[in-house]
Amino acid sequence: MIPLFTSRQVRSADEFAVAKLGLPGLVLMENAARSIFEQIKLNLPLSENTTFGIVSGKGNNGGDGFALARHLLINGYKVIVIALADDKELKGDALVNFRALRNLIKYYPDSKLIKYKRLNDLSILKNADVIVDSILGTGSKGELREPYKSIVEKLNSIDAFKVAVDLPTGLDVDTGYGDVVFEADLTVTLSEYKTGLFYGKGYTHCGKVVKGSIGIGSEYYNQLETDTYLIEPEDAFVNIPLKEPDLHKYSAGKVLLIAGSRNLPGAAILAAETALRAGAGAVILAVPDSISEMVRTKIGSAVVISYNDNGKGFLTEEAASQLEEKISWADTIAIGPGLGREKDTINAVINILKKNNGKKFVIDADAIFALANSKQYLKNTILTPHFGEFANLIGIAVEDLRVNPIPHAKKFAVKNKCHLVLKGAPTLIFNPAGEVFVNTTGNQGMAKFGTGDVLTGVISSFLAQSGNNEASAISGVYLHSLAADLLAEEKTIYGFTANDLMEKIPYAIKFIIDTFLPDIED
Repeated sequence: MIPLFTSRQVRSADEFAVAKLGLPGLVLMENAARSIFEQIKLNLPLSENTTFGIVSGKGNNGGDGFALARHLLINGYKVIVIALADDKELKGDALVNFRALRNLIKYYPDSKLIKYKRLNDLSILKNADVIVDSILGTGSKGELREPYKSIVEKLNSIDAFKVAVDLPTGLDVDTGYGDVVFEADLTVTLSEYKTGLFYGKGYTHCGKVVKGSIGIGSEYYNQLETDTYLIEPEDAFVNIPLKEPDLHKYSAGKVLLIAGSRNLPGAAILAAETALRAGAGAVILAVPDSISEMVRTKIGSAVVISYNDNGKGFLTEEAASQLEEKISWADTIAIGPGLGREKDTINAVINILKKNNGKKFVIDADAIFALANSKQYLKNTILTPHFGEFANLIGIAVEDLRVNPIPHAKKFAVKNKCHLVLKGAPTLIFNPAGEVFVNTTGNQGMAKFGTGDVLTGVISSFLAQSGNNEASAISGVYLHSLAADLLAEEKTIYGFTANDLMEKIPYAIKFIIDTFLPDIED
């Protein structure tokens, strides 16, 4: 896993480099500018005619921009620099680099250094091929004030490839939130990866994120404690359940799905069929008697059992007692997809969790809705809400949750001693120890009915096979989204359905195994 760090930790690395290693700030800024230049060369198809527009602020982030402009100039590129401050306002290392650039650019008549006075000054960048944002750094918090807000909005309106230095201006790198944020295609983050670059507005506005360097290596960061990580492909591989040679269908993972209702039978079918495709040996789907025949005609290999619903078409408190034997039998119980939100169903869900406290549960969809007023039976469970479901569960507005989801979700997982899979772009996983795992696969094609039911099937299957909540959540989330990425290659993000996603799960597992198994054999 790749550790993610806070803005405070990143700033402490700069202080360490200066105070403990004796590296002057100018050296750090020069190293940063050089590494940004190298990353631009690696990630952009540059030509001798490429024109760069750089907008630099008055702090060290702006100093990085001035130093970068110097490297671009001496390597033959045309540069137009808009300085939001001049030598009357700048100080320290940023001032030194501003003055060096001002002296150097005189020898390059096609390039310009312009002091910003009004918004229309940015119009000169409309013909730039690349726009570089070096306005504000990690110390920026809260919503952008003027003139920064209008400047960022203007830059976003220009059709050019956009590069952010360290982070896009307007993004709070600790929360992943921002009202108006620079829309980067490439973010060259300095030293190490920061938490907010990979979720929320960071996920949508950073583009490709690569690492630059200030020249102190990673040894300092290796000593720092963090509780937030990016999931790597290796993590998905090592957490795939093992298959022993002497397995039989009942030792390969027994899953009971309590799902489906008259109005929503398809969710149950998707989850059950996915559980088999993800490796479970025995999958039983329990549905209301009044829809059981219809479900049997549409399902493939999963076994369908029914409970007496008195023709109501949904799970009732009375019917829940009929499932006790199968609940006892199962290694994992998945509950929720398509159950409905009848009052009787809500009470049935709570009673099932209460009576079977300690069993392995994956709780999704309508079962999460049922928990809004009763959360005391969640220890050792896995919950898989999307943002709306989780906001309802903890009683806040979904807009407030999106501003800073990690503290809310972390607190919930720790307090309830459960694993929480907060579905979104990207999906975030929280464990009872307060750690956070950020998924790195998936695409927009997953924003369709039924994809969450497929995820429930994958996680339930892995949990029944391994008994490991965290491993099942991490591997399940990663491979579910990897299947979507494989489908996007074949059908584009427009062309696949939840059923396609279900069918692709075995291929995602095979892709990961084929990628890493040769290394183990060697």
